[in-house]
Amino acid sequence: MTTKTLAWDAATYLETPEDVAEYLAAAFETGDLEDVTHALSTIGRAHGMTEIARTTGLARGSLYKAIGEGANPTLATLMSLLRALNVTLSVKPKAAA
Repeated sequence: MTTKTLAWDAATYLETPEDVAEYLAAAFETGDLEDVTHALSTIGRAHGMTEIARTTGLARGSLYKAIGEGANPTLATLMSLLRALNVTLSVKPKAAA
């Protein structure tokens, strides 16, 4: 007997600003830019890239480039995305090792 599995997609579960904030916070906590851009891309799929592009004032193609694989978005782009997603970024001291 074989087990049938389905692909899991986080975008399916990112419905509220709280969901988005928790998902994005987890990506930032890794300290890895690739994790952050992947999270932003997933959030973009969940909320619709066209709508996010419209809200940020970025062209849709520019948005895909800004958060696509291997991307390095500017701080201005990141701040526009966060505003469009109705979340904020906060900073805290790193925990002592």
